[in-house]
Amino acid sequence: MILFCSVGDALDHWATQLEVAEPLRAQITGAPLEDARHLTHRYDKLRQEVEAQVAEVLRRRLKSRGSVSAESSVKLQNAEARLTELKSTTVALGREATAAMLSVEEHQQQMTFHKLCTMVDAERSYHQHALAILDKLHSEMILEKLPKEFSSQSEKMDPDTNSNRSDDHGQLYQDDTFFIARAIHPFDAQADGELNLAIDDYVVVRQVGPNGWSEGECNGKAGWFPSAYIERQEKAPSAKLM
Repeated sequence: MILFCSVGDALDHWATQLEVAEPLRAQITGAPLEDARHLTHRYDKLRQEVEAQVAEVLRRRLKSRGSVSAESSVKLQNAEARLTELKSTTVALGREATAAMLSVEEHQQQMTFHKLCTMVDAERSYHQHALAILDKLHSEMILEKLPKEFSSQSEKMDPDTNSNRSDDHGQLYQDDTFFIARAIHPFDAQADGELNLAIDDYVVVRQVGPNGWSEGECNGKAGWFPSAYIERQEKAPSAKLM
């Protein structure tokens, strides 16, 4: 079951990566960037036309010095007018191309940051879920692990007036041979030798094993239970332990 969950989580993780990567890849060839590139290409081409027109104007001026014909004068005026028009168009297009590139750059930065945040959140969620699965598996392994080094059947604890003593308020105190604990989590016995516990049950703990299990008596029954399910108490109502 856990293996299937892990495979499913891995597929979800891969889908999230595609969800992040594909928009980034599409963004590189997206319309805004293509428009900006087109404007930049037009600007470069127009600059070349301006340079060619400057050379044409210089050539016309040199030619007009040797000839004062009306035709040469008209051609020079037309060349200069064309140069002025190209310069004006180049300046305007340069501003437009620069603004477009800056806009695309800002948009790409925002989109990249958003996608990276999405990827980071997906990574955190994936690893947190994996950790939760491992924690659950560990808990199940602990619950299924019955102490092997101890007997599965615990003997009833003999009443000992020297070890148990009560005060006038019905409070039972403990001595050094055992301690009293209160159940803070319910525990359902799943094997012989285990002890059922309900929240707020009081247990006389007689021994604590090195593997996370303790042995004690509650409600007239004895058995093993997880040590993490109880909390040590200084005293308990004697009625709870009778």
